[in-house]
Amino acid sequence: MPTKWELAWNRLRRTEVGLRAVLGLVAVTLLTVSIHGMLPPQPERSGNLAIDARYGLPAGTLHWHLLRGSESEAAESEEGPSPGRVAWFHAVEQFIAIWLLMAGLLGVVALYLFFRERRVLVKLHSLTSVLVLLVVTVTLAQWLAREVPYAELIPMIIFGQTLAVAYHRELALLFAGVMIVAVVLGTGMEVGAVLLWGAVVAWAILQLDSIRTRTKLLYVSMGAAVVGVAVRLLVALLNRVPVDAVLLAELGRLALACVVSGFLMEGLLPFVERFFGVLTDMSLLELSDLSHPLLRELARRAPSTYNHSINVGALAEAAAESIGARGLLVRVGAYFHDIGKMLKPGYFIENQADAPSKHETLEPTMSSLVIIAHVKDGADLARQHHLPELIIDFIEQHHGTTLVEYFYERARGKQESQPEAPKVDENNFRYPGPRPQTKEAAVLMLADAVESAVRSLKDPAPSRIEAVVRDIAEKKLHEGQFDDTNLTLRELRTIEDSLIKSLVAMYHGRIKYPERRTEDRKETERRSESVTALHRQQATARANGNNSPKNSGGGDTSNAAVAPAGGQTGSPSENG
Repeated sequence: MPTKWELAWNRLRRTEVGLRAVLGLVAVTLLTVSIHGMLPPQPERSGNLAIDARYGLPAGTLHWHLLRGSESEAAESEEGPSPGRVAWFHAVEQFIAIWLLMAGLLGVVALYLFFRERRVLVKLHSLTSVLVLLVVTVTLAQWLAREVPYAELIPMIIFGQTLAVAYHRELALLFAGVMIVAVVLGTGMEVGAVLLWGAVVAWAILQLDSIRTRTKLLYVSMGAAVVGVAVRLLVALLNRVPVDAVLLAELGRLALACVVSGFLMEGLLPFVERFFGVLTDMSLLELSDLSHPLLRELARRAPSTYNHSINVGALAEAAAESIGARGLLVRVGAYFHDIGKMLKPGYFIENQADAPSKHETLEPTMSSLVIIAHVKDGADLARQHHLPELIIDFIEQHHGTTLVEYFYERARGKQESQPEAPKVDENNFRYPGPRPQTKEAAVLMLADAVESAVRSLKDPAPSRIEAVVRDIAEKKLHEGQFDDTNLTLRELRTIEDSLIKSLVAMYHGRIKYPERRTEDRKETERRSESVTALHRQQATARANGNNSPKNSGGGDTSNAAVAPAGGQTGSPSENG
């Protein structure tokens, strides 16, 4: 039994920790070079309060440290060491301090990635993209801060929102914290700037819970502008700065920078989605349109599979939302997960209706190949129609590495009856995988399996539905189908409860109305026949006119009318 340290080491080996560590050190060094290169003395940020005042720049604490440093440097020069040597020593000392600070901050982020967002570490492309984006944003923000007041907010907001869209808001907040510290070090801003940047960027990140409309980013940027103006006013009041035309102009520039970032982010959003391989809710809503060519073709070729996919989508969306996963993503994945069946619809039981099964004439091995092939066929169709990789992942993972049990057992039974037949290889009856890699994929796997199982029940009573769902979930868990996800046992139980609730509502039993008693039914039939006989007799009487003496008297007609009511069922002539 491996220890927890051995398990941790195996995880590190799987993520190629050495390459990731080198990449992180390179990023730390580039950040340090960017920060150190922007530090005063410069014409705009020389450390001289008179020069900075001429440019209208704030005098932060770093300026005072620089002034003290210059005084001590002058004192040392009088004592002996050359000014160049002292300046070089302080530069190296400062470089090392900044490097260690950035390394510590990125180390904290790395721990978060390892325990909570390992997919960023596993995918080298993702990690490289995030680190490059961080370095570029810090450098650009420092340069803009020197040129246009508050223009640095534009790349900072875009950086935070990009990570929030591509990953999670928590990860975006962590990287935003590193970014703000780096920009503060490079620009020498005071505490008020830290509060302002932190509040604006945090607001812009936290409001991106979902992007279902194109105007969402604009509303978020307007909210960020309000937050920024409020924080800047509070800082001004704390510093006893008068609210005059200069301050109002500053607030206007601040608000404009926030709004501009919203317009830029809206234009960049499609490129962010494609570059990072993510889907916003807005893109998912477009994919959920049932008039998509693939879905229309599925409905035409395999209508029962199409209905199954729609039902699975409803089940999976509710189950995913019950654990805080992306329900809309799961629903769209469910719509497309079985599109591969449209190539051979007659080989799947839901499309066979009352026709004889085509598998009766096939060997079990061949039948399993046909069934398993729908996964690869579906992925190929999805790529031909340029579906996103996230949707293709659902197609490839919704069966994991499960066993096609029905045909496997048929093959074993046939092998037992024919000892000379070759031994049955279980691997030939397993889906190739991969197993579900996300919680959303695990939810779809369960929803797909339980919907098919419950639909086949003759009497879908709530107790039977619950037993089926619990049994399937436990079986998938013991097979290790959820090992590559972060799904907990509590979340699995919550998913089961949601599926049971939805299935009971979807396949609830109908009220069986009691049949009428046999005697009542026979009496009704006799009355119906009597009324029919009466109508025939009256029609005959009208046809014969008054030729018959019985009809002219009227009494016999009355008797004929009464007789059927008494239950006689004879012919009209007998009743007369």
